[in-house]
Amino acid sequence: MSEASPPAAIVGAEGLTKRFGPLLAVDRVDLEVHEGESVALFGPNGAGKTTLIRILCMSLRPTSGRVLIAGLDPRKDDLEIRRRIGLISHQSYLYDDLTARQNLEFFSRLHGVPDPAARAEELLEQFELANRADDAVGTFSRGMQQRVSLARSLVHDPPLVFLDEPFTGLDPYAAEMLRRTLEVLRDQRRTLVLVTHDLRQGLELSDRWLLLSRGRIVHKGVSKETDADSFDAASFRRLAQDARRARPA
Repeated sequence: MSEASPPAAIVGAEGLTKRFGPLLAVDRVDLEVHEGESVALFGPNGAGKTTLIRILCMSLRPTSGRVLIAGLDPRKDDLEIRRRIGLISHQSYLYDDLTARQNLEFFSRLHGVPDPAARAEELLEQFELANRADDAVGTFSRGMQQRVSLARSLVHDPPLVFLDEPFTGLDPYAAEMLRRTLEVLRDQRRTLVLVTHDLRQGLELSDRWLLLSRGRIVHKGVSKETDADSFDAASFRRLAQDARRARPA
């Protein structure tokens, strides 16, 4: 009896590089993420995590290298790829002068959702925002804005979701709601790529992890086989070794 085929790669990068003048932010990264997989990206500030995410979700062009999303080339299939991805960030990407309902209806139309009003209402209920649905999001707390932003990222029901430090600045209630939502997405076998500084949280929410330093992937592992406390010490040793190798003789 033949073995089952591995899940298809929904994210692929080959030799991905990004320069900002003399700064090499992403350095020849090769990456593959399969359908239904959850991957955490760890690393210190300046490691290139956010730059890598921005390239993968097409908000930033690479200097060189190749990216494929679900087998599609961003240079040719921009609109089709955008239908398949969502982005949750510490930035809300909302319009402060619009209400929560208006924001969700706007982004639903933008993504071609058949009934924007019904989808907005569904998400307002799901994220417990119905009682503030018609208030401008500029009047919301950070936690409530992030709940609207989370709903915004899911209006078109994307199979692939990128998360760039989504827990930053959240109150405990909003953080717990976000965590529950991510667990539901994982149960639904959505593909998640999560950037976080919180090792323990990242390990709990992922299947495997990658450690970035100076724009490169320097270490990787399986989340359920990794102890957060020992990994914390090991990761800093790895970063120190990487820095020493990069230091000119």
